[in-house]
Amino acid sequence: MALPEDCIQELITQCKILVFDKEEEIIKTGQYSDKTYYVAAGSARAFYIKENGKEVTEWFAFNGEFICSVNSFFQNTPSTFSISSVEPVVLLEISRTTANYLSDKYRAFERLEKKVITHTLIKLQQRISALQFEDARHKYENLINTQSGILRRIPLSYIASYLGITLETLSRIRNPKNII
Repeated sequence: MALPEDCIQELITQCKILVFDKEEEIIKTGQYSDKTYYVAAGSARAFYIKENGKEVTEWFAFNGEFICSVNSFFQNTPSTFSISSVEPVVLLEISRTTANYLSDKYRAFERLEKKVITHTLIKLQQRISALQFEDARHKYENLINTQSGILRRIPLSYIASYLGITLETLSRIRNPKNII
């Protein structure tokens, strides 16, 4: 969906370009954030830390996708998770104020925003269904079929956590000797 040139120019003047090295924190759990981030290059992940200290990956964002703390961005509440870079990443930071302004001023921006939110909701519903109803092998196969490059870019420990399985289970699934 193309945005009008004047909308693009306003967006460019309002956005910040942020660059993070591998494994750098972007948002901390408990932080308020009225920003959303467009991944121009690289990848990031949203995660939380359980009481036992174990990290649980909730979400990945790759080139051309958005990532933010939804509750903090839309409800002005503390973020319930952290966001960090997985590999070196270039982000375009868009504030809630800028997004609201551009949505009010440009119908095309509002439609784009709706399209992004709809796409995200669909991915979220698929993720919830997978976590609830699919076995470990099926979750893994769906992940590599829908995001084929993920294995080259994301550490296996993050992938296992994202799938809701242990690293050992992921290793067994990936072992060609275990394919039935």
